[in-house]
Amino acid sequence: MKNIFVIGAGGVSSVTVQKMSMLKNDFNEIILASRTIERCRVIKELIKKKFNFDIKIEQLNADHTNDVVKLLKKYKPDIVLNLALPYQDLTIMEACLREKVHYLDTANYEPKNEAKFEYKWQWDLHNNFSKKGLMALLGCGFDPGVTNVYTSYAKKHLLDEIQSLDILDCNGGDHGQPFATNFNPEINIREITANSRHFENGDWKTGEPLKKKISFNFPEIGFRNMYLMYHEELESLVKNFPEIKRARFWMTFGDEYLNYLNVLKNVGMTSIKPIDYNGTKVVPLKILKKILPDPSSLGKLTKGKTCIGIIVTGIKNNLEKTYYIYNICDHRKCYNEVGSQAISYTTGVPAMIGCLLMSKKIWFRQGVWNVEQFNPDPFIQQLNIHGLPNQTVELKNKLKF
Repeated sequence: MKNIFVIGAGGVSSVTVQKMSMLKNDFNEIILASRTIERCRVIKELIKKKFNFDIKIEQLNADHTNDVVKLLKKYKPDIVLNLALPYQDLTIMEACLREKVHYLDTANYEPKNEAKFEYKWQWDLHNNFSKKGLMALLGCGFDPGVTNVYTSYAKKHLLDEIQSLDILDCNGGDHGQPFATNFNPEINIREITANSRHFENGDWKTGEPLKKKISFNFPEIGFRNMYLMYHEELESLVKNFPEIKRARFWMTFGDEYLNYLNVLKNVGMTSIKPIDYNGTKVVPLKILKKILPDPSSLGKLTKGKTCIGIIVTGIKNNLEKTYYIYNICDHRKCYNEVGSQAISYTTGVPAMIGCLLMSKKIWFRQGVWNVEQFNPDPFIQQLNIHGLPNQTVELKNKLKF
């Protein structure tokens, strides 16, 4: 399975397609489709110049299943890699079912009119994919994605039982802009302004957005304030590792960033509810997205590092153990390699690896699956090869936060 149909032409897509183009023996044909054809042309020209590799490009509105089906009929790809908006997951999956094409994405489906992050809609397609002999791999970015793989790695190699899981996402980079998001502003702001949720003793606990804060000393970065949030991988991880008693997600934000965000929220610019402007319905957040810097433009400006990983506590041979598994990614090194900042890199590389493992049938199972349901070792091996090595440290004292 060497023919890949990539939907979406943002920063993550640019990284993924470049990484695929470095593996010409594994990816014979790459078709890149996006609503904005000019973005596809930019990536196509970049790939030709850097790798002397020709990719095909198409204009596509992935909101419409029939439009996706039309292109799948034309190219007959083996795998669709969905790097488009999460709202489009279901239309693309339906097209894959119609044309019998395998599927992979990096973020779970959410409705356009509600910031509701839930796997149910996609998990409900499990039997449909299974009956057609197809595989769908969900959430194959970094978080979700690599953090899920780290969790399954910990369960396989380090712990007999996982009792608590904390996912820590720190961007220690600085792009010098007053306010900008490191990936799609619309998706990013919907995510961080949603209520926090974490899993504890069999129940989901809900709180106000970005209210619970602790300071943590991140390797190679230093102390940063991180805030309790909800992130989609928590849902699949507590389902697939039912022994987990507590699971939380934390992300770092600077004070200046939060001040800007609070002002924008207070004046209504982060709202996803349409308002009437001179007889036209407009969504304030979509207007804000147009105003803010394009995340793909931040690569040349951003310096510093990211540190994303998990802290797991559990039992090994009747003794309590705590491990920290993480990756450090340097923004400048990413830009020098693929012209992007580390946020796009840390999502784009795992997406390529997921396609690689599916195409070689190293990871292959009929139905709809999350990445932690597969053997973590081949994925970890590929991360080390393709620029995202991990470090594992045993923490002598269980962290109390």
